[in-house]
Amino acid sequence: MHDIVKDYYGNVLKGSDDLQTNACCTDDNLSSSLKVILSNIHDEVMSRYYGCGLVTPELLAGCHVLDLGCGAGRDCYAMAQMVGETGFVTGVDMTDEQLAVANQHVEYHREKFGYEKANTKFLKGYIEKLDELNIADNSIDVVISNCVINLSPDKHAVLNEIFRILKPGGEIYFSDVYADKRVPAHLKDDPLLYGECLSGALYWHDFENLAKSVGFVEPRLVNSRAITIDNNELATRIEDVNFTSATYRLFKAEGLETDGQNYAQTVTYQGTIIEHEAMLTLDQKNTFIAQQATNISGNTWHTLKQSRFAEHFVFNGDFSKHLGLFAATDEQFDFIDDHAENHASAPSSNNSTSSSCCAPAPAPDQKNKSSCC
Repeated sequence: MHDIVKDYYGNVLKGSDDLQTNACCTDDNLSSSLKVILSNIHDEVMSRYYGCGLVTPELLAGCHVLDLGCGAGRDCYAMAQMVGETGFVTGVDMTDEQLAVANQHVEYHREKFGYEKANTKFLKGYIEKLDELNIADNSIDVVISNCVINLSPDKHAVLNEIFRILKPGGEIYFSDVYADKRVPAHLKDDPLLYGECLSGALYWHDFENLAKSVGFVEPRLVNSRAITIDNNELATRIEDVNFTSATYRLFKAEGLETDGQNYAQTVTYQGTIIEHEAMLTLDQKNTFIAQQATNISGNTWHTLKQSRFAEHFVFNGDFSKHLGLFAATDEQFDFIDDHAENHASAPSSNNSTSSSCCAPAPAPDQKNKSSCC
């Protein structure tokens, strides 16, 4: 499958318009600040972008960020502005044609950003084999990935490597494609369906179990958006499988339990994160209003306490009194267009303030091949 993906993204696709679904799409609904960031990126880099929106976790200043499947470097150059001159961004990709574009513009972006030294570098390699690229254990603050992990033939190896290289308290914040059921084996050999990020997609429940098996005990769904297929031939070939573009965050945290438990703990968000002064959304289940105490599970307590977010919260309580299972809403996935007559068994996702590729579905009069941002 590596050769199929290399050919598809290195030679077949010349631009985003060549894509047959909105699994990978453009950036029509980004915030004004993100639009400014993207406007600083070289046109050639922008034209060779095939991701699903722009995944931008909060609080990146000074972080070392790793982009898996960086392609021509668009997200890397966006992150380079967010981490600032004291941070660093490393991109990994296996496609020579894409990396050639990324490397060609390193100096351009250093000058554009006004940095004394470039804070980006690009490595050729496989995301399943980060050890071969000499990326050390516990060395990365944040991993991002944009519609890429579904293309890997060994997703267990990818997640295992991510867990290895993340610092304690670090996270992977990424968007990818998931299915509402297991994709039939015969579809996985279809090069077009695979290249379009469909037939390599995991059933979402299998993904969460896989993440847990390598150490990401509590996968956190940020949001999801139904994927539309514009090509009738592709839609027929994919049979009855429905797909969503979902954003997850997986933290490397210690002390987590299999299920979130209630210890009568609260946290109070201080409103001190830029562009999130009034409210911070961690995931679908956890939104924090500034200066308001919020009940959380023991797992969320541990996760926040060990993460880069800790200094922005006041923590109240301890683990001395157990009250049972923490009551939280179920995760909600969007597999069917909100405007279709029938909906998947999982209801449509709630809106989220997080920047990702998974905003609500477009209105009926909009084109099917819309931005997933």
